[in-house]
Amino acid sequence: MSEENENINEEELNPQEEEAGNDETGDETGEDIPSVEAKHFEGEHFYEQDENPEDTITKVTGMYKDWFLDYASYVILERAVPAIEDGFKPVQRRIMHSMKELDDGRYNKVANVVGHTMQYHPHGDASIGDAMVQIGQKDLLIDCQGNWGNILTGDGAAASRYIEARISKFGLEVLYSPKITEWGLSYDGRRPEPINLPVKFPLLLAQGGEGIAVGLSTKILPHNFNELIDSSIKILKGKPFTLFPDFPTSGIADVSNYNDGLRGGRVRVRAKISQLDKQTLVITQIPFSTNTSTLIDSILKANEKGKIKIKKIEDNTAAEVEILIHLPPGVSPDKTIDALYAFTACETSIAPLGCVIEDNKPLFIGVSDMLKISTNRTVDLLRQELEIQLQELETKWHFSTLEKIFIREEMYIDFKLYSDKESLFAYMYKAFEPFRKSFVRDIVDEDLQKLTQIPMIRITRFDSDKADDAIAKLEEEMEQVKHHLANLIEFAIDYFTRLKEKYGKGRERLTELRSFDTIEATKVVLRNTKLYVNREEGFIGTGLKKDEYVADCSDIDDVIVFLRDGKMVITKVDEKKFIGKDIIHIAVFDKNDKRTIYNMMYRDGKNGSTFIKRFNVSGVTRDKEYDLTQEKPGSQVLYFSANPNGEAETVTILLRQVGSVKKLKWDQDFAEIMIKGRASKGNTVSKYPIKKIELKEKGISTLRPRKVWFDDTVQRLNVDGRGELLGEFRPNDRLLIINQSGKLKTIIPELTTHFDEDMIVLEKWHPKKPISCIYFDGEKERYFVKRFLIENENKEEIFITEHEKSQLEIVSTDWRPVAEIVFAKNKGVQKENQTIDLEQFITIKGIKAIGNQLTTDKLKQVNLLESLPFEEPIEVIPEEIEVNESTDEEGTDLKDYNISLDDDGQITLSLE
Repeated sequence: MSEENENINEEELNPQEEEAGNDETGDETGEDIPSVEAKHFEGEHFYEQDENPEDTITKVTGMYKDWFLDYASYVILERAVPAIEDGFKPVQRRIMHSMKELDDGRYNKVANVVGHTMQYHPHGDASIGDAMVQIGQKDLLIDCQGNWGNILTGDGAAASRYIEARISKFGLEVLYSPKITEWGLSYDGRRPEPINLPVKFPLLLAQGGEGIAVGLSTKILPHNFNELIDSSIKILKGKPFTLFPDFPTSGIADVSNYNDGLRGGRVRVRAKISQLDKQTLVITQIPFSTNTSTLIDSILKANEKGKIKIKKIEDNTAAEVEILIHLPPGVSPDKTIDALYAFTACETSIAPLGCVIEDNKPLFIGVSDMLKISTNRTVDLLRQELEIQLQELETKWHFSTLEKIFIREEMYIDFKLYSDKESLFAYMYKAFEPFRKSFVRDIVDEDLQKLTQIPMIRITRFDSDKADDAIAKLEEEMEQVKHHLANLIEFAIDYFTRLKEKYGKGRERLTELRSFDTIEATKVVLRNTKLYVNREEGFIGTGLKKDEYVADCSDIDDVIVFLRDGKMVITKVDEKKFIGKDIIHIAVFDKNDKRTIYNMMYRDGKNGSTFIKRFNVSGVTRDKEYDLTQEKPGSQVLYFSANPNGEAETVTILLRQVGSVKKLKWDQDFAEIMIKGRASKGNTVSKYPIKKIELKEKGISTLRPRKVWFDDTVQRLNVDGRGELLGEFRPNDRLLIINQSGKLKTIIPELTTHFDEDMIVLEKWHPKKPISCIYFDGEKERYFVKRFLIENENKEEIFITEHEKSQLEIVSTDWRPVAEIVFAKNKGVQKENQTIDLEQFITIKGIKAIGNQLTTDKLKQVNLLESLPFEEPIEVIPEEIEVNESTDEEGTDLKDYNISLDDDGQITLSLE
């Protein structure tokens, strides 16, 4: 056998296939990356051949030497990767700059904006238009009007001549501040354009961004608006924070391996799928990077391949996603939901990659560091704005003070004495000398020039009191700005807080964060083909349709095969495959199944003793042959059975007549044999030849009931000890599920079960244990109490009235529940709270009964109190007691003991 076979224990037999379409191509600008055409110039050598003839490296010389590096640098810096300073790619920055230049408060045709942007952007209108639509669809910086496409359905926007745009109020507030903007020249040197916009918000993390350059790419996922502001405030306060993505398509995300958005991280995103009824599933949210069209295509493709089975799909998506999946009769909705996650785009895996441009160089950085840089830059921009504001206020105060002194001292009267500018300014400097200490800066010629240009009418109407008030107001503003500068961090915190209060409403988190269980494809794939076997010839496969049918299977299943000579093989399903002649057992194999027990008797060698053993199969290598005997030539399996729940049958053994052997017939109970590994030798049955082995009696399970837990984090059942223990379950035990909507049902616990979001009770169901509830009847507008038993365990039922205003207040599965009712005030009178023993209040009735009216008074609320004590009867089934040994300490056979149960529930063994 090949040693390259994979180990079933270490690797999944069929890992989940990743959907195509996750890898991005092209960048956000929509531009095609041009190819460098080879050119030939006569008389010039482009290649320099090394003198060593064995050297096959061809070195590039001349202008070709730097072309690729120049081209790569251009694509990285000028097209595909956003800048850390403002979060924009060049085309996006030029669009927003052009919109500001055109802004007059009204909508502009997108075609006009695109045309204006072409003054700054060296590429065509199509790339600019596509980039602008992508900004608009993120619903943050651009106020859109018209058909801008739909990110849910994948529909494109209308032509740029039909749609309109203007800068949003949020964009106007956080993007622009010309006085602190650093400017450079456009590509043709004709117009100034911003090198970076002074963005005072973590815009890159809010919008996300992706692009493929030459030699590197970037994929920064979008984050929640309010969470970014809260995290920025935490940074300023020196507190820890965490950031996780939030997608505009909503969905459910597992961010346990987000890795702060760095290379190597992974985010798993799922559609939100729920069960509308027994034959219909509904998808209401879709994963990021998909749309309803691609999602439906992937579902249809999986259906065609036989991975899932659906009847039809309806797409009712408009403003919100609604995809109805109709199932054929007999198809499990829970299993189909898991199959949709396993085989379609209902679950996608996104690999983030934080790459930005800083100082004209690519920088790989996590989202936490991006936010810290953005927050610190915002603080610095606020500081610059405050300093400019203070400078402007001081300039205004300076001239207002000069003007007041100039007019009050009547300096203008002596102007006629001075015939030239120099002598006049000398006079004015001398006149202001006594007041020099009161100014914030020295007087300059420009100040005096402005004073000489004051109109006479303004001088004659000058009001000294109003001038003093204006100067005092300026001084207050200056003090306030100085205070902000002295307490810059607090000012920045207040700035972020105002942003959240002003623009944060309606921007709550859309994507639900939840841990996912990994879905094993082999457990949820639709078994759409049939497995056959030719036992004598030793062939198995799906193409042997004339031979014996074994079971339904899928093309990703594994098969376990046992041969008469004691060999065992596990192999993948194939159309036709030779395993070995004389097959005695074949089945679809589950590598995680530890409850299936194989009972076997075999002869050791051609004439050796017969041994009996019980074992399960796990931890094997595919296509490796295992010998379950002692590997002696001529060994043969005399009896074999596969038991899915560890059943242990009783068989009758008949010996051949040999010599003086008297006991030729006896019964053998497999329950007496301990379950061991498949390589164990087993116990000796007889050293004499066996004539025949007959099944006398089918056995019951010898395994303990299976413990089942509920993991609230992933909302799934498990047998691995994660979450809350629900109890020990035998094959026929069921789970009770009660929802806030007043519906209940019981189910066999299966690990693929999905649970509704409004589930309020999940526990092991005791058929004789009553369910108590208090509910409000919407039609009669009264509260009712009822106690009932579940009458039909296979049917989902509603136990409150079906009026639209009816609602469940409390429900209890305790034997003696107690409730407290709190009355509402009636004409200013407050009635005392009342305690109700529900067991005494009402007897057990049918599930459809309305129940007894609780009270005619109006209630404020109903509370469930601690239940009264009750000793639950213990149910013991003696036949399911696990006995691992066949004799007691004195050698007495345990089968000779009588098993009895006393009044205290104690088990007694006796030989009487």
